[in-house]
Amino acid sequence: MVHASVRGWRPGRAPALVLGVFALFGILAMTRAGAQPNEKSPPLKKGPVKKGPAVKAPPPLKMTIMSPGTEVPEMVKLINEKIAASWKAEKITPSHYVDDYEFIRRASLDVIGRIAKPEEVRAYLKDAPDKRRSLLIERLLKDPDYSRHWANLWSNWLLTRSEPFGRGKYHDQMAVWLEDQFALNKPYNEIVTKILTAKGKNSDNGAVNFILAHLGEKVPAAKVKEEGHFEMVPLTSRLTRLFLGTQVQCAQCHPHPFYGALKQEQFWGVNAFLRQVQLVGTRPIVGGNMMAKGDLTLQDDTNVNPDANVYYEQRNGKFRMWTAEFLPASGKERGPRMAEGIKGLARREELAKYVTEHDMFPKAATNRMWGLFFGRGFVNPIDDFNDNNAPSNKELLLEVSANFKHYNYDFKKLIRWITHSNAYHLSYVANKTNDKVEQETQFARMNMKSLTPEQLFESLMVATRASQAETKDGKATLRAQWLKGLVNNFGDDEGNEVTFNGTVVQALMMMNGKEINEAISRKDKGTVAMAMARNPRNGTAVINELYLAALNRPPRPAELSAISIKINLRPTASKKDTWAFKYEDLFWALLNSNEFILNH
Repeated sequence: MVHASVRGWRPGRAPALVLGVFALFGILAMTRAGAQPNEKSPPLKKGPVKKGPAVKAPPPLKMTIMSPGTEVPEMVKLINEKIAASWKAEKITPSHYVDDYEFIRRASLDVIGRIAKPEEVRAYLKDAPDKRRSLLIERLLKDPDYSRHWANLWSNWLLTRSEPFGRGKYHDQMAVWLEDQFALNKPYNEIVTKILTAKGKNSDNGAVNFILAHLGEKVPAAKVKEEGHFEMVPLTSRLTRLFLGTQVQCAQCHPHPFYGALKQEQFWGVNAFLRQVQLVGTRPIVGGNMMAKGDLTLQDDTNVNPDANVYYEQRNGKFRMWTAEFLPASGKERGPRMAEGIKGLARREELAKYVTEHDMFPKAATNRMWGLFFGRGFVNPIDDFNDNNAPSNKELLLEVSANFKHYNYDFKKLIRWITHSNAYHLSYVANKTNDKVEQETQFARMNMKSLTPEQLFESLMVATRASQAETKDGKATLRAQWLKGLVNNFGDDEGNEVTFNGTVVQALMMMNGKEINEAISRKDKGTVAMAMARNPRNGTAVINELYLAALNRPPRPAELSAISIKINLRPTASKKDTWAFKYEDLFWALLNSNEFILNH
């Protein structure tokens, strides 16, 4: 009864139901097992397990680097050599390299936030085999969706997904501002400096919403003159976590349990830089009628907190005063103190300088980017560097982050280095030398990643050619509805940086979506209708097009053979609607498979 509850029952659709369920659960089973869809799982055997043949290393990856910049081959060589050395030391053989179809899907999702369009796959395959992957990376970095994708990612990290700043008007203001920064390829340290020193009205400068989103509790009126307007505790935690990979919230009430250099006074020392921040406007109420309605202004009030002092309670119940002091560099006991007499915006300018010049700044950014592309960072979680969480390949992290800083914090350069490395081209299918969870730190196979809600939405729009997405306003409305439902049900509204796991419930929610089902059944420009119109007497060609649209690859022989048993591949004109129903159900099953929901 899955089909009846999902897409609506119609007379005569039992064959289509069988096909849809077959395709959905066949693909679910194959991807969940970690095997390629055309591979057979070995039968279970009883008794002692015989030692199999040695795992052979994959043949060298033949790829000519077409990217600009003389440093790209040098950095790729460095990454390849460091990772290969770790494989050798751990007696690990890397998995095989993915084919061109899987690579374009993976790279498109990672760089521009959506699957590839069929026409993009065809153009990619026309390039010379040894150059096509490198040329693809360059096209993706120039695609308009590049800046939109990275603006979405950073908006979520900066604002979280929680109301009132994590959705709606204020979130969109931040995304628009960030999109401009990424479109111009502004250096990362410059972007962070602008965010930490932003001022003015959020309708004019969306960057101010980062600070406005994390002001924390209001200071009692009697203490405002001395202590400032807001406690600024959430912002203190968020900026160090995001930009330095250090979770200083653990030191708010006591010395950091896992980071020996961080004491309680150092949390409050960072906090003191922010105590002259002032909000002008009506503060939004979480979940209330005031959510994201009026314009807000961020400014600095030099009439409060004149000495940059804060008071905090120690574990013994006594209160202590501390002044503006930044976090110490690695191996140091104390960080730099703000000079006396600095007031207003200049305090935040000092803070931005200390953040972007801290030795953790390039390492935290590099680890975060590495984690995005590989499914885990050198340090995992990606924002939790501490004494008990050492990098898995410390030397490589230091080398890459030092070069990221040296080349002016250029995100596109860092993406080129990562995506041209041998490790990025490896399959997710494990072998007996790299199949342990603890071996994921060696990057000898790709970790499968769940698509974010934004990636799911954009990929569905591309795959189905949904009519609602044909206009900017229509797509924005549909996207807001989609994200509200998906994030409410599956997201983390506390702002924790987690993956959104593909589940049966999530798949059912996608199936039940009115807009998606209308897009699948669309009779004019929909993917199924257009594939049938181009191939009126060629069922194999229709199936090929549906696979390419949904999974960015053609069906494998075993899949095509199994599907052909359920579909007559030579439909007659008099039964056109019947065949359309079957193709729609096949397409529906592909869109709800793990192979679609996961980035692999």
